[in-house]
Amino acid sequence: MRLTEQQIRSLYGQDVQDRSGAKIGSVGQVWADAAGEPTWVSVKTGVMGHHESMAPLGAATLREDTLSLPYDKATVRSAPSVETGTDQPLDAQQLAQLYAHYQLQQPGTQAQGRQRREGPEVIRSEERLHVGTESEPAGTAVLRKHVVSEDVHTTVPVEHDEVRVEHEPVAAGDRRARADIGDEEQEMTLRAERPVVSKEQVPVERVRLAKDEVVEDRAVDERLRREQVEADVPEPARRHA
Repeated sequence: MRLTEQQIRSLYGQDVQDRSGAKIGSVGQVWADAAGEPTWVSVKTGVMGHHESMAPLGAATLREDTLSLPYDKATVRSAPSVETGTDQPLDAQQLAQLYAHYQLQQPGTQAQGRQRREGPEVIRSEERLHVGTESEPAGTAVLRKHVVSEDVHTTVPVEHDEVRVEHEPVAAGDRRARADIGDEEQEMTLRAERPVVSKEQVPVERVRLAKDEVVEDRAVDERLRREQVEADVPEPARRHA
């Protein structure tokens, strides 16, 4: 992927997604080769603390401020990593580990061997395990509220008037007392309190649903097949060590 200088600067902090469209993390830093071409990026995945996973830019695509890698999330997250914020160039060992992890041909490396005349050949094949992830529905969380009733028992102090009859002798010479004989009636208003109940609706709590992305290791067991090649060479033509 050929990038302009402006595109290279814009890579920092952009979202990174795998080949299925799932988000892996965001771009941390960009590394260039000897010719100044950007070749590697570090990805902040959020699961390695102060380290960022490395990923190649060669086959990546840039669409709508999102960097898409042709690898699954597990491959990128398990790639060799660098410390967050490092400004050290990648050394030869780091580059060799990266090219091996992503099964890429490292520039400048060639197979070495002595010259020989080619004879009949067969191609040996084997199965290799590529473990990735994909998103699928895992259920639906529902937040539901309903009304329940509960009995409340409490007490409240109430007042009421109680009547008592008091007798007081009239003192001699008390001019307020009249000695009238006859029927008479007097009234006194009595007061009593009773409990009064009222209700009000008040908000007491905000309840919401939230979800966190949790990364965990899950074991994968699979059987792989591979071919073995055996050569049946006559004794006179067999090379002896």
